[in-house]
Amino acid sequence: MQLDEALAQIAEIRSQIDRTGTFRGYRAATVGFSGLVGVGAGVVQAIHVPHPQQQVFAYLMLWISAAAISVAVVGAELAYRCYRAASPRTARLTLLALEQFLPCIVAGALLTAALASASVESLWMLPGLWAILFSLGVFASCRLLPRPNFLAGVFFLAAGALCLAFGKGEHALSPWIMASTFGGGQLLTAALLYWTLERTDETH
Repeated sequence: MQLDEALAQIAEIRSQIDRTGTFRGYRAATVGFSGLVGVGAGVVQAIHVPHPQQQVFAYLMLWISAAAISVAVVGAELAYRCYRAASPRTARLTLLALEQFLPCIVAGALLTAALASASVESLWMLPGLWAILFSLGVFASCRLLPRPNFLAGVFFLAAGALCLAFGKGEHALSPWIMASTFGGGQLLTAALLYWTLERTDETH
């Protein structure tokens, strides 16, 4: 019985250490790439989907594709680093980071499907709702990242609120709303990751 209690305590201590550790799996290059994907998707929309309110399917496919590319690239980086990691703790931190961020991705997918199928007239709210949900994932991930990365969550939350307040009418589904919110937000996140993690690694 004492052995079981000791093992349980060890597991709890290890869990607490993992939760307070710094996660280094997110890299500035891949996050920055996703930011460029967001900016590029905005340019593509401006050229090929000039009337998004009348081209809802094309609009959704464009931005869902951009999100899928970004998730795939960042996910591949995480999987590679997890595979190459010599320490089991790195793998545990990677799984913890995924657990913290995955709910916002799933919620965004379900919300998109619900609005697209049942409330097309409300689709103008999607950029703002996407940004707010994304901010929740960033805030959850900040537990494993240096404190300044909290600013990225603040950016996405504020941008989402602004999108809901002003992104309707003639501005509804504007390509520059998404390009500035997600492209700009991911580029900011990449800069913060480099400044707080990778820059310090280079100096050691």
